[in-house]
Amino acid sequence: MSAPVAAKTPTMDNYTFPVNRLKKQMDNPEKTPLALIACGSFSPITYLHLRMFEMCADFARFSTDFEIVGGWISPVSDAYKKTGLAKAAHRINMCQLAVDQGSSWIMVDTWEPLREEYTVTAEVLDHFNAEINDVRGGVETSGGAKKKVHIALLAGADLIQTMSTPGVWAPEDIDYILRNFGAFIVERSGTDIDEALSTLQQWKDNIYVIQQLVQNDISSTKIRLFRRRDMSIRYLVPEPVVHYIEEHSLYGEDGGSSTHEKDGKKPGESLGAPTPGSSST
Repeated sequence: MSAPVAAKTPTMDNYTFPVNRLKKQMDNPEKTPLALIACGSFSPITYLHLRMFEMCADFARFSTDFEIVGGWISPVSDAYKKTGLAKAAHRINMCQLAVDQGSSWIMVDTWEPLREEYTVTAEVLDHFNAEINDVRGGVETSGGAKKKVHIALLAGADLIQTMSTPGVWAPEDIDYILRNFGAFIVERSGTDIDEALSTLQQWKDNIYVIQQLVQNDISSTKIRLFRRRDMSIRYLVPEPVVHYIEEHSLYGEDGGSSTHEKDGKKPGESLGAPTPGSSST
């Protein structure tokens, strides 16, 4: 069976804001519509990236007066020049494959990754606010009226930790993001969330901390490390993404691929796993 094929990577010339999975009408007009925006490298996207959206959906449903109407992944542009950053075209395709297979409501926006220059997170959130609220007027309530959507950043606790680290973020950007949009933060193992929030107390009413009831510390960094060490990445990233990484020889030493279907193994499978039907005799 051949691997899923990602859609042709769009360009800025034919860019359109994705709204195909945006909720058309709210279920409860008394609640505030919420759009979640996950910014980051996504090199590659992992199951934890997707899981963060689901954890936030549960949290919003049970612990807030928000009603989620959409979720977007916004990968950073190539101008970020981070170590281990695959080309934007690859990261867009991998994110799209992941949400096409595993989600009915998460979308991938290509505005940020297709830009030639690096775009700060505050500007990215402004972009979403403009597309959802200024261009489209928000979302409809059951009575037909339009309601403004609250745009919020969705991130792991490691991002909030960088916000509290002097010199990493411009103070005016932190204030702009947390004052105007706020953030839903998923706890990550190895990050002291209380310490990370200690310098952000003036925006505490706009920061929502989501506890991981099932601990998951998968990271893109670990996936790249496994690839360099010729180790299996199956069941850590969505299967279509595993296929894509293998097909394009991403993250391995010298661009090499770790496993091959011709060896009787599935892409991303451990070379230490037995090959069905093989014999040592």
